[in-house]
Amino acid sequence: MPRRPRLTRALAALVPALLLPALVACGGTNEGYGDKTVSGFDGVSVSGAFGKEPTLNWKADIAYPKSIEVKTLIKGTGPAIASGKSAYADLYVGNATTTDDAWSYESTSEASSGMEMDPSDSAVYKKLLEGAHVGDRRIAIAKSSDVVGSEGNPTYGIGNHDTLVVVVDILKAGPDEKVYDVPQSQLPKLKLGAKGNPSGFDFSGIKKPSKNGKLLRSVIKKGKGTTVTSDMTVKVNYLGMTYKSATPFDQNYTKKPTSLSLGSVVKGWTNGLSGVKVGSRVLLEVPPALGYGEKAQGKIPANSTLFFVVDVLKATKG
Repeated sequence: MPRRPRLTRALAALVPALLLPALVACGGTNEGYGDKTVSGFDGVSVSGAFGKEPTLNWKADIAYPKSIEVKTLIKGTGPAIASGKSAYADLYVGNATTTDDAWSYESTSEASSGMEMDPSDSAVYKKLLEGAHVGDRRIAIAKSSDVVGSEGNPTYGIGNHDTLVVVVDILKAGPDEKVYDVPQSQLPKLKLGAKGNPSGFDFSGIKKPSKNGKLLRSVIKKGKGTTVTSDMTVKVNYLGMTYKSATPFDQNYTKKPTSLSLGSVVKGWTNGLSGVKVGSRVLLEVPPALGYGEKAQGKIPANSTLFFVVDVLKATKG
């Protein structure tokens, strides 16, 4: 099933998923609540070079902010991050309410290019990316609810009313997320099984895709139903393969249709299915950056281009 990889989820999901390996138990004595506080950036300074783990130097507990505060610590000389577009970055989180070093984290991606920050995933990401450039080191002060959700995260010493400091080093701009509609002949031929259902792809005459390829789509059967949007839940039949693989890595044509939110799947699906009508059969070529990227997923090797056939059976809001 084409679930979105964890590196592109909101910060609420990232804290438990990414920070655990880098937990630094250095000790600390401050209790946090009830201590004297200062406002905003007066309570912390950050040292260290871009691309290296920053050191958060606590001056005092930071008061619970009314809104997300952001500033640039190191000005990059790379290209600007376009409005609304994602970027790859290294990300760090510290708790400014307890100022306990045991709860300062370095969240490093398992991928060499860093983790993807999508402004649509988080208000904190959106603020950090506004006006940003490649090479920037930026810092945000935010409510814990803006970072890990309204319940906090007790496992990591984060309460539901803590002030958190988020530091990001912006490594490069995010991928091209545009959908390119192409003739069916540019994509592999669809193989049909005994009952007429898709059983695989024939890659004859199809060149090996580039690691930095585009998101290609061919609607080979146009439906007449509701137009799909990215905020919908869709019911689908699908089959997925990697280039010249012998068998699908996943399919449900021999099972029951699957319902899933387009907000929880790989970007290639979110963007590739948006705009098509219910009743359509769609072929997709999804580049690694809009699929599972540099992280292998089960039968799918790292940096794989993914090929899908998707039958859109139903679409509903929510």
